[in-house]
Amino acid sequence: MPQDVGAPVPQDAAQQDLALGVTMTITQADLPYLRAVGRLGEYAVVYRVWREQAGGGFGDQAKNPHTWGVLVYVDGQLARIYSARGAGREWSNLDRLEKWLRSQGFWYWWTRNDLEPLGEEDEAQPDAPEEIAVEGDAPDEEGAQPTQPTPPMFPSMPPEPLGS
Repeated sequence: MPQDVGAPVPQDAAQQDLALGVTMTITQADLPYLRAVGRLGEYAVVYRVWREQAGGGFGDQAKNPHTWGVLVYVDGQLARIYSARGAGREWSNLDRLEKWLRSQGFWYWWTRNDLEPLGEEDEAQPDAPEEIAVEGDAPDEEGAQPTQPTPPMFPSMPPEPLGS
């Protein structure tokens, strides 16, 4: 699914999941069975999502409107992990999420954040390394910059495991 960088960012979790191509939901309890019968993909996608759970502290939507959610591949289709109570699982801390992923048998995953800006383009970044010109990066005769192909929203294949 190609990423449309000009498309508006969805303002709630359901619209975001629709835009990302999520077609189903599963619970944590489904993971061992799906893995045992070979229907679960090898890697997960950790992504920034609009907070749905109300609560204090990090659950305060006004102060912290985003949280982390998890997508997995089931039979080649994207599925979001939901709780047994029927709400999307949310993590405010990537360290705890890493421990949860490893406890579920995931040893590598992709991370994406479409909701929070990386920073202003005109801001000076003193710690940023200088860009090195690469052949083919220069403007053409009319001064137009070369265009880069849009990367797919999710890779079609997981990366190769280390040491194989």
